Amino acid sequence: MKQSIVHVALVVRDYDEAIDFYVNKLKFELVEDTYQAEQDKRWVVVSPPGSNGVALLLARASKTEQEVFIGNQAGGRVFLFLNTDDFWRDYHRMLAEGITFIRPPKEEDYGTVAVFEDLYGNLWDLLQMNDNHPMVMRMS
Repeated sequence: MKQSIVHVALVVRDYDEAIDFYVNKLKFELVEDTYQAEQDKRWVVVSPPGSNGVALLLARASKTEQEVFIGNQAGGRVFLFLNTDDFWRDYHRMLAEGITFIRPPKEEDYGTVAVFEDLYGNLWDLLQMNDNHPMVMRMS
């Protein structure tokens, strides 16, 4: 059996402001932006450059009870993990784009990591895993 997670839904306030952040600041690729008239919503998918794994589905909050989760999808914990092949290149580029890092870069046993916020306050790890990390070896 072979299965995979294809999308992770990220609740956003507005499609266009979320697209602007992910595409113009994080340099993600806009994979799809399709209007679904029958539900009056858009199917918006973004993905890190060069990625062939999980993509983000930007899902606009459509109910009051969904709005409270914008920026707090993981209860204040790191929610998503953006792996890179060059930590320092991406870290400095993200700083130049105005991305807020709430924890500075740190060398860990598994690699180099820093925590940043997306436009709504969700926490992300920017990380470059060491070559001998099991996940890196699995992707090779």
